[in-house]
Amino acid sequence: MLKGLPAPIHGVIMELLLLVNTLFWVAPLYVLIVVKLLTPSGTAPRRALDRAIAWLAQSWSMCNIMFSKVLMAVEVEVNIEPQLNPKGQYLVCCNHQTWNDIFMLMYAFGRRAPFFKFFLKQELIWVPLLGLAWWGLDYPFMKRHSRQDLAKNPALRGSDIETTKRACARYKGQPVMILNFLEGTRFTAEKHRRQKSPYTHLLKPKAGGFAFALSAMGRNLDSLLDVTIAYPGGAQGFWPFLCGQVKQVRIDVRELRIPDEWFEGDYEGSQPFRAGFQRWLADLWHEKDARMAHMLSAEGTSATAKPD
Repeated sequence: MLKGLPAPIHGVIMELLLLVNTLFWVAPLYVLIVVKLLTPSGTAPRRALDRAIAWLAQSWSMCNIMFSKVLMAVEVEVNIEPQLNPKGQYLVCCNHQTWNDIFMLMYAFGRRAPFFKFFLKQELIWVPLLGLAWWGLDYPFMKRHSRQDLAKNPALRGSDIETTKRACARYKGQPVMILNFLEGTRFTAEKHRRQKSPYTHLLKPKAGGFAFALSAMGRNLDSLLDVTIAYPGGAQGFWPFLCGQVKQVRIDVRELRIPDEWFEGDYEGSQPFRAGFQRWLADLWHEKDARMAHMLSAEGTSATAKPD
């Protein structure tokens, strides 16, 4: 354990370990991605490659978790309500405060469920080492358009919707966990004030992409998982986390029933459907806000579970 070391040294050691771990797993990952580029989509060999690539990514994440458990003093309390299937299909909605959320999701799910995928800004494909890996893992890349671009070309408004539909169509018939940070950005006090959010600990959820993902995945989904992440000592950035300055994290995972009507309606074309879906999501978010308040309190301890 690195406890007792000065914070910067603690952070540098953890950063180097994570970098070495990434380099170790990214080499075979890149080999499989090159083979994938040469393999026709929709074929059995392509599906086998997708499974192998996902296994490598999950092994990378499990090593990261092991380092944090052995070397760091952070206490992670995980309460997972449903029984999960590594071969299942799940849609996940989660609050978002810091880049540590990604690490904590890896910690919570381990190998209990498929390795998660989430929507990325198109510019992130150029991130060294990870950009190509995300492409190989079939992470959908979204191109964000400025207001000026949308004013010049209104047709661009539907481009992210089409990206969502195409991505979810690719996932049909294969193990997948699609992660949605419904707030669309990390929580800060300034964003909360600017939004005039009705929630104490959350920003307003963005319903559109979530509705399209539900519609595209359809009844093949095993369930909707509602994940709440709380940092009782306050949310901090990834560097303070590596330096050992995050002492406690609480994670709660609940299974939600998806009302049948949300699989069938037209979010874009039907105003009553859109209003109903937004009300349902707002109710879910009010419940999450109350749950998060409890998790942040002294008595909000949940049962601890460890990844496989």
